[in-house]
Amino acid sequence: MGKLLKRSIACLSGMLIALACLPWCPPAHANTDEALSEEFIQQIKRPRTGDLPSMIKERAIRALVAYNKTNYFLDGGRERGVTYEALQMYQDELNKELAKRGKRQKHLRVHVIIIPVARDKLIPYLIQGKGDIAAANLTITSYRRKEVEFCAPFADNVKEVVVTGPGAPALKSLDDLSGRAVYVRKSSSYYGSLIKLNAALKKKKLKPVKIEFADENLETEDILEMANAGLVPITIADSHLADFWAKIFKKIQVHHQLAVRTGGRIAWAVRKNSPKLVKSINAFVKTHKQGTLMGNILTKRYYQDTKWAREALNEENIQRFNRTTKFFQKYASQYGFDWLMLTALAFQESGLDNEKVSHVGAVGVMQIMPKTAANPPVSIAQYKKLENNIHAGTKYLRWIFDRYFKDDPKMDQLNKVLFTFASYNAGPGKVANLRQRAAKMELDPNVWFHNVEVVAAKVIGRETVQYVGNIYKYYVAYLQADKQRQERFEAMKKK
Repeated sequence: MGKLLKRSIACLSGMLIALACLPWCPPAHANTDEALSEEFIQQIKRPRTGDLPSMIKERAIRALVAYNKTNYFLDGGRERGVTYEALQMYQDELNKELAKRGKRQKHLRVHVIIIPVARDKLIPYLIQGKGDIAAANLTITSYRRKEVEFCAPFADNVKEVVVTGPGAPALKSLDDLSGRAVYVRKSSSYYGSLIKLNAALKKKKLKPVKIEFADENLETEDILEMANAGLVPITIADSHLADFWAKIFKKIQVHHQLAVRTGGRIAWAVRKNSPKLVKSINAFVKTHKQGTLMGNILTKRYYQDTKWAREALNEENIQRFNRTTKFFQKYASQYGFDWLMLTALAFQESGLDNEKVSHVGAVGVMQIMPKTAANPPVSIAQYKKLENNIHAGTKYLRWIFDRYFKDDPKMDQLNKVLFTFASYNAGPGKVANLRQRAAKMELDPNVWFHNVEVVAAKVIGRETVQYVGNIYKYYVAYLQADKQRQERFEAMKKK
């Protein structure tokens, strides 16, 4: 079992998608970057328990998600997954509705900010106001309904079925689970289903199922992968998940005739006493649930077509992305940035495409102008090469930070970075002008969100506002996803 375990762990860690696949290294300049990372996260997770109107005022709806291979994951730096796409669609629908009703300023959109967390943190964080929606393929259960409010379901008639790995015993009925070990997370609805099964087995005077608790950092897809490797003999999964991943993990067997729950309903959850948010989400679900045009498109994309999963798990694609991130790590360390922050900026600039050339001539992953790269203070030759392009962009970013914001006593660390992003996009001179205008309008010239960005939206339009907002969202998601990756890898090693 030792060799199998090591080989399986290597396989599992290698198959964590995109950023989750990367070998972990500590953030560059740890003290500064850890403090800044924490500031980003705390800004987002600051407890807030209002309903939709207060979220619209803040221009942020925080969605707590589970980081996994189906619902939300990072593929080459790009956010993907059925839950991610649904949340983006909801964001777009909400902004269209607000614009129609004249409830938001032009170019100032309400953003859905994604926060990946462990499964057992979803509902506690929601209740505590650290998130506004729990969007993680949650099955509606009586226990959960005591704590949170569920919106209209995206899917009905969901079955929770038994899944076995190679070497598992033959199973003809649920009674055959008597006395056998079944691996599930305690926070999952599968646990509740097994408790009910044990009650039924007790009436038949049969031994109960031995419920083995999987680590809360492991997703259902992870446990299926472990079953495929022979590390977990028996587990439970939603039938649509099990059927999809059985196409990838060829050694698992899905037992449709052995359902521990039928008629399950999957929905987003919100805090109790949030009627306006519930109404808004319910209207969205009506046109995006299973059986609707958009619902069917997402179902086909993520639960039927395996192409995306095979591409995301392709070793060549992973190695190509790793080569790029190696340079982010190198120059982040050299110039005192968090490499995940650089990745977020570069993804917003180019989608991490080093062949990209903008309509104004900016080139490469970092979309740096040739004159800026070649001349002082940057002075990096051959800036079209991947490594040199990342070097040039990072060096220029550092120069902006040091020249314009580093020693500003009126600006906190978070805003220094946000203004550096804005300056990289619009130019330092233009940003300085925006700050002056903000002061004249009695807005705070040292705060980007809700202050200088308001001026930017009026003066230069949506580009810079969206640019800074997107990097902020990507960075928060990358930070949390990377944290989840560490915890899941450690959980796998324990098995």
